[in-house]
Amino acid sequence: MTIDIPAEIETYRIVFDGGSLGNPGRGYGSFAIKGPGQYAATEKLNYDHLGNRVTNNEAEYLTLIGALEWLANDLGERAKHSRVSVLGDSQLVISQLKGAWKVRKEELKPLHNRASTLLGRFGRFDLTWQPRAESVKVLGH
Repeated sequence: MTIDIPAEIETYRIVFDGGSLGNPGRGYGSFAIKGPGQYAATEKLNYDHLGNRVTNNEAEYLTLIGALEWLANDLGERAKHSRVSVLGDSQLVISQLKGAWKVRKEELKPLHNRASTLLGRFGRFDLTWQPRAESVKVLGH
């Protein structure tokens, strides 16, 4: 049996940010994905369908989930042979997904589980907190 292993693992970078007008309030978010060659995607999201009850932390998780779903679906089977590098200014989301902080809020547990499952679809992943100014440079907000 021969296993086809790429010589160099494809790496994709996700920068994400979410927020809420009012906290809780109307949720929104955006993400940018960069990859090999000219691979690039950006998306602005709103969570109006959830009403005026979205917290900042929920919007952060929802936006990361949206980015991971987008990339995993776009790559298909290649996702499991790819690396995703996630950068965000939410210390809570990054620290919880790394396992450094516990997920205490019940409403965040399913979001944490979904994000963790999606990260598992990639061959490798890393999570990095970055200052808000760095996210703003990429996302514009």
